[in-house]
Amino acid sequence: MKNLREKCASPAFTSFLASISTIIIGLLFGYALLFALNAPNANTGMVAMLTNGFTSSNSFAKVLYQAAPLMMCGLSVGFAFKTGLFNIGAPGQYTMGAFVAILLATQFQMPWWICLLGAMVGGAVWGLFPGLFKALFNVNEVITSIMFNWIGMYLVNLIFANMPKTLANYWGSTNSDRTADLAKANPDAMIPKLGLDQLFDSTYMNISIFIAIAMAIVMYIVVNKTTFGYELKACGLNKNASQYAGINANRNIVLSMVIAGALSGIGGGLYYLAGTGQYVLEKAILARGFDGIPVALLANSNPIGTIFSALFVSYLSVGGSAMQPHFSTETVNIIVSVIIYLAAFSLLMRNMLTKAMKKKEEGKK
Repeated sequence: MKNLREKCASPAFTSFLASISTIIIGLLFGYALLFALNAPNANTGMVAMLTNGFTSSNSFAKVLYQAAPLMMCGLSVGFAFKTGLFNIGAPGQYTMGAFVAILLATQFQMPWWICLLGAMVGGAVWGLFPGLFKALFNVNEVITSIMFNWIGMYLVNLIFANMPKTLANYWGSTNSDRTADLAKANPDAMIPKLGLDQLFDSTYMNISIFIAIAMAIVMYIVVNKTTFGYELKACGLNKNASQYAGINANRNIVLSMVIAGALSGIGGGLYYLAGTGQYVLEKAILARGFDGIPVALLANSNPIGTIFSALFVSYLSVGGSAMQPHFSTETVNIIVSVIIYLAAFSLLMRNMLTKAMKKKEEGKK
């Protein structure tokens, strides 16, 4: 009985319970909002959102397709959290990764794996600058990351606008199915499907979800099983103490942001090299990088937990599309956003549960 109480009071169990609690609260809040907006169809809309991801193989394939880049952005934000940094620059790093992948695919006719490596390098470079400013000048990484989000978006727009061949013939052109552009530009640049598209009967399906899961496992090993990961976490917990112990804190800060940027960059590459999404000249920062924040918080920055939280967030997004026509697109976006971002309060919920359990144990003593 004592062992059971100790397990229930463990940080891992508390984190899991906090995540489940915030998901339930978020779903209840979403249902209340649906009821307020359209009471007669509230039940229908909620059921559709919670079940649509499994209603067909195509819907499930779309869940996996959207989960892969979400997983990478969640890993990016979570990895930075583990080292004491807030990587709110994931959207910019994601954008730069997507840009390099598209550039290599269309202009230089590179195969998909080189394009994906290029996406990783593009994101890493964009994560380097906030890391340098933090390490060398102690500039808060949140400020520089936000600035580089906008710089990255406008820089990509500027370069694409001066690449008429790419925009006119391959990328951003208008067609009925909006899926053939990358296939026409460079079929070898598309992430392999290995027959999964036929198995799921969906154009969304490819091996990107397996790449993302493999990266999550690698990051778990790096963070928890290596000396390098220990040093990064030590710097995040107490920079001064780690320096006193002989750890190069400034180097680790830079490396942390570079690795986080590389992960987001891979996410951008996975999304656009699938051949089902098109990059257009954006006027707002791509939201997928920001969605990595609640994914990381919901997983308590645990790389393995990020796999499941990314699948959950993707499942909600796909399910939300089935709520029409009873609810407008804007309503669906609000509901999904409420659920996702309430889930981001798992950290607060975890602290509350920890305090409650401590008080209960002290009361028994």
